[in-house]
Amino acid sequence: MKAKMSFSFATLNDWAGGLVLAVLVAGSILGSGCKVQIGGQSAKAKQESDGKKDIPKEKAVPVEVASITRGPIEEVIEASNHLEAEQEIKVFSRAANLVSELLVEEGVKVKKGQVLLKLEDTDQTTTYKKTLSQLNKSKANFKRTEGMFKDELVPQKEYDDAKYDLEQLHLQLEEAQRQVDFTTIKAPIGGTITSRLVKLGDNVTPNQHLFTIIDFDSIEARIYVPERYLPDLGSNLPARIFPQSLEGKMFDGFVKRIAPIVDSGSGTVKVTLGVKHVGQLRPGMFVDVELVIATHSLALLVQKRSIIYDNDQMFVYRLKDGRRVERVLIESVLSDRDNVEPKEGVAEGDEIVIAGQTGLKENALVSLPGDPDPDDEEKKGEAASTNAFPDAAGTE
Repeated sequence: MKAKMSFSFATLNDWAGGLVLAVLVAGSILGSGCKVQIGGQSAKAKQESDGKKDIPKEKAVPVEVASITRGPIEEVIEASNHLEAEQEIKVFSRAANLVSELLVEEGVKVKKGQVLLKLEDTDQTTTYKKTLSQLNKSKANFKRTEGMFKDELVPQKEYDDAKYDLEQLHLQLEEAQRQVDFTTIKAPIGGTITSRLVKLGDNVTPNQHLFTIIDFDSIEARIYVPERYLPDLGSNLPARIFPQSLEGKMFDGFVKRIAPIVDSGSGTVKVTLGVKHVGQLRPGMFVDVELVIATHSLALLVQKRSIIYDNDQMFVYRLKDGRRVERVLIESVLSDRDNVEPKEGVAEGDEIVIAGQTGLKENALVSLPGDPDPDDEEKKGEAASTNAFPDAAGTE
């Protein structure tokens, strides 16, 4: 019995010791397990965070947009050339003599028929008077001969000779009068004296250039238009004229004439433009011209700076929901310096990209001025997460 009891107590002691050891080990495991669980959650979150960082995040492309509106648009043909005067006359002398009177100067406006210059006319006047005297004598002789011829007192030949002499003297008197008239130089057209090439006392010879007269009201611009525009051309089409020497000035013009042929060498048609009010315009000025060939008053207007050109086609990027863009093909109906009227594809009120579209692709993500910076938002989110879940090891 004693031996048996001794065994039982020994066994009991061993069991109690094992139990205590098991409790201690379990406590150790539970304690360390708690830390592992907390630490494990932190590691898992870190792995998820690292995994997210490994996936490249789509970045929004910063752009600017503008709404499509309606308004007037014109299609114009642009050209440049020098102004010319249709009525430009060079005045030449018809007689030879000294300049006795000089009545006009450069810059003076003259009327048609106004006297510009006089030459000495002594010789011409003397010739005229002699011829007139001979004519009067011939008239008297013919009158006498005619009476005698009617009375059959003189032969036919004598009558014919008297008549011929009278006719010749009439012609000589007309020529003498012309020579007298040639000593007075008159303006063949109304206009402005743009050049005077003689001075008082000069000895003028026949066919000498004396003056140049230009009618400024006849100023015109000649431009050369590609033949593809020939169906669009017509008389009185409006034009705008911009002289380069008069910055900021614009003059209204119109189509005066259209050449009936196409130049085979250049493939162009000559179009002559008139000016409604000449003002400060002068012949020889270099001007830029806009010939208006079509006008639409309420057209859809797509800004040219929004257009992307690809293989001779025009595209714009239209803003969709979610800050995404789509590529839209447009076809031009009319175009001016700043805008294009599209045939179809877009509508009034559509927002299209006008800046930053280079490199955009279909369905690209974009950002507009004033949108929050996504990098700033991400940093704010990380800071909030850190404050909400502090490191467990640090809090023990």
